[in-house]
Amino acid sequence: MASTAEGGRQELFLDDLSVGQKFFSDTHTLDAAQIVAFAREFDPQGFHLDDATAKDTLFEGLAASGWHTAAITMKLNVQSGLPFKGGIVGAGGDIRWPRPTRPGDVLHVESEVLEVTPSRTRPDRGIATVRSETRNQKGDVVQVLVAKLVLPRRPASG
Repeated sequence: MASTAEGGRQELFLDDLSVGQKFFSDTHTLDAAQIVAFAREFDPQGFHLDDATAKDTLFEGLAASGWHTAAITMKLNVQSGLPFKGGIVGAGGDIRWPRPTRPGDVLHVESEVLEVTPSRTRPDRGIATVRSETRNQKGDVVQVLVAKLVLPRRPASG
């Protein structure tokens, strides 16, 4: 029996996933104020705090912290991208930022299930390996996250 998340989305168990399955999130529009506010609190480097300072750096202008992009990715996946029973629970992964996220970018996340592995020692759960690409309004990939996520198995009826 399917369970439903807030907002009416069906929550998926590990058993509901298959390799190649895709998920798409809603969007988030990023502006300079958000970039600077995040940077002040969590990544206070000049290229995240001031456009003029950032012009003479590798980024050639104000750019969001990679960790800010990661946080937006998480928000989008939780709210509209990955409807997993029990939430999005990470067990490790690999992250990269192939290009900067800029003020004015409208971000969304496209995710694909790469692998589904039931646990050999914990029959109530397993691992789904999911690749999430965060893209801007032009379709440019600004973040790639390949994460191993812990999901519950569907309970045996009885």
